[in-house]
Amino acid sequence: MDAIKAITLSLGNLDQPIISKYQFGLTVNKIYRSKVYDDKPVNLQKDFAEKADISKYLNLLIDEGVLFPHKTLPKIFTLLGRSNGDPEDIACTVDPFCYISHLSAMSYHGLTDRMPKKLFISSPPNNTWRSLAKEKMQKDLGDDFESYYEHGLPRLVRPNMNKIDKTEIHCLSSKHLGSYKNVRGRSLRVSTIGRTFLDMLRNPELCGGINHVLDVFDEYGEKYLRLITDDIDKNGEPIDKVRAGYILNERLGINNNEIINGWSSFAQRGGSRKIDSSSDYSPEWSEKWKISLNIFRNSA
Repeated sequence: MDAIKAITLSLGNLDQPIISKYQFGLTVNKIYRSKVYDDKPVNLQKDFAEKADISKYLNLLIDEGVLFPHKTLPKIFTLLGRSNGDPEDIACTVDPFCYISHLSAMSYHGLTDRMPKKLFISSPPNNTWRSLAKEKMQKDLGDDFESYYEHGLPRLVRPNMNKIDKTEIHCLSSKHLGSYKNVRGRSLRVSTIGRTFLDMLRNPELCGGINHVLDVFDEYGEKYLRLITDDIDKNGEPIDKVRAGYILNERLGINNNEIINGWSSFAQRGGSRKIDSSSDYSPEWSEKWKISLNIFRNSA
């Protein structure tokens, strides 16, 4: 079997909507190292692919109409006969460390009837992302990691995602690595319900505004109470617990929850202690939770 056929068939076995240049490099490297596809020998003389080999095979597959450069994502390709996929699946394939969050996650979980015009994703800060990328490459390549680097083959790099097809992307780079779940049968990762509620408190401006966030707590707070309190108690900062405590205790009237009652120990005076982190201070206060109730109708 010739190498170009083996590469084409190997790419077709990838269960994902798009193919990155890194994934293309992995595929070519695997065939060069094994010289076998589906128990059939592949006609190759060299033990390692070179940078020029990657370019040669990539250009051949583009010229033959097997691969197509993505219209809005650099160094990303679609495969002949395969649907581009939804923007959220593409985002999670291109960035293996991101997940769908904020208003997009609220929509996925059925917490809002608003249809986000943008796709909201969360991804680690650059330094963390690079560390995770190196760890993933080491896992993907095993003993070939050093040789792969030395031969200048495509590396896993952070993508520049401003737009996927017609969908604008809003990426929040956060030090808080969120809790997410993998969606069966898709490339999609989405923040858990508990983490989605925590994100609403931290960034209400990315979740439809504080009044919409409060409406969602009003409607679903008791239904998902255990998921909300578990995530906020484990992952929330003191101010997150105070915000959640006020909403769940004083607004929703939940008085007999041991976790929520325990959060009152984090209440303290301060000008930055506001329900809406993105809006101006208001002199209206909760005495128990010692937090400014800066809820303005025009923030929705």
